[in-house]
Amino acid sequence: MPQGKVTTVPDDGLTTRQRRRQAVFAVHTGPGKGKSTAAFGMALRAWSAGWPIGVFQFVKSQKWKVGEETALKALDGVNGTPVTWHKMGEGWSWIQRAGTERDHAAEAAEGWAQIKRDLAAETHKFYVLDEFTYPMKWGWVDVADVIATLNDRPGTQHVVITGRDAHPDLIAAADLVTEMTKVKHPMDAGRKGQQGIEW
Repeated sequence: MPQGKVTTVPDDGLTTRQRRRQAVFAVHTGPGKGKSTAAFGMALRAWSAGWPIGVFQFVKSQKWKVGEETALKALDGVNGTPVTWHKMGEGWSWIQRAGTERDHAAEAAEGWAQIKRDLAAETHKFYVLDEFTYPMKWGWVDVADVIATLNDRPGTQHVVITGRDAHPDLIAAADLVTEMTKVKHPMDAGRKGQQGIEW
């Protein structure tokens, strides 16, 4: 699609301007690095447009600090544009802790319930559902419910979901799907992640 020119024009009765203002549902998936980073880049654009931002992280624990969180929280309220940040869980996608008191499936389900409430109330204009493919993959959140809810969301609320192994039905339902693939990574040479690059 060179220079933003569409390859087909649907016979939907909408003007170009109306089509341009339709809500977008995006999925960033694949085994490569950069899925969340790209979503937070979209959030910065949304903030610049004056859209209220809601971030829901389904994997990062309360203790995990990422640069995007610091930056977006610093922008909260600047120019009257709110940024709301929610973290659920204890980093449970990477470390399955036997005998922990937390019910991660229940926390993920409650996180999704909160998103549904926010979508119904049109609380935000742009949503980042970070690492949300995992609760769906593990059966903690119903894929069909997610698709139905996003298809029926009111207004022009934009949503981006990140994470590996996105369900095929989720991919089919999305307007925009990007698959990140790894060509080369410093970890291949035994280098660990570093601040400013990985977080």
